[in-house]
Amino acid sequence: MVSVPGGMFSMGSDRFYAEEAPVRRVRVDAFWMDVSPVTNRQFATFVAATGHRTLAEIAPDPADYPGLLPEMAHAGSLLFQQTAGPVDLTDPSQWWDFRLGADWAHPLGPDSGLEEIWDHPVVHVAYEDAAAYARWVGKRLPTEAEWEFAARGGLDGADYAWGDELAPGGAMLANTWQGAFPFANLLTDGWERTSPVGIYPPNGYGLVDMIGNVWEWTSDWYAHPKVERKTKGSCCTIANPRGARQRDSVDPAAPTTAMGRKVLKGGSHLCAPNYCQRYRPAARHPQAIDSSTSHIGFRCVVRAGAD
Repeated sequence: MVSVPGGMFSMGSDRFYAEEAPVRRVRVDAFWMDVSPVTNRQFATFVAATGHRTLAEIAPDPADYPGLLPEMAHAGSLLFQQTAGPVDLTDPSQWWDFRLGADWAHPLGPDSGLEEIWDHPVVHVAYEDAAAYARWVGKRLPTEAEWEFAARGGLDGADYAWGDELAPGGAMLANTWQGAFPFANLLTDGWERTSPVGIYPPNGYGLVDMIGNVWEWTSDWYAHPKVERKTKGSCCTIANPRGARQRDSVDPAAPTTAMGRKVLKGGSHLCAPNYCQRYRPAARHPQAIDSSTSHIGFRCVVRAGAD
């Protein structure tokens, strides 16, 4: 882990997506953060010690999901599949496949394994899987504010974790998608899916892979910042904000599920210039806590001074 000093910063952005605005002044206390996302090797150690079974390894109970098709009542997870050509970018089902037998130990499906990717971030972990690992190691998941402050590495107000250019001088500084998503990955960075942690330069706090590679779970419930600020009733600097209320995080497009959503941060290897420019500290995305995918991982924190 590395020490993140804490302090004041401008959280959010007014230059990209509506859910990142408005920019607000926030203060976070000092904390320690994992240098990198949790890897397959680390997660395997956790599973071997505890016998933990991830959500992707457990068939959903139809009683919890009214209308669930029988063929979907099996263990599995969402796996990205590159399309053959341009598709409607408003329809994620064009590139997401619910793959039976896909889980953290079988990231591409039941016939795959971890032999060549032990030092890649673990994926196909739902929120409680990440939280269970954090508890086991005596840590916790970061708040959204902690995560964003850490990702900025001391560059308050910069668009990216390294400055205001995505690829300064043509240099690729994170594992993202180059080309037209979701069909033309130019592989300029050399990686089709996840990459080993730490192959890109660290940010100003010594943290690696804060941008791209995999999205990372935070502990905060998701809502638009305007809703969160109205809830808090604050007009000035916010100290150690904790996001929304669970009931405010439910997807308004699917209110009958009443499934809470947590904030994801950092973007992933699927973020592209033509789709999801969320390879930035301010970027955020809602994710239902009962879901897992091939591009979501996590890292942990502890408060400064904790034993």
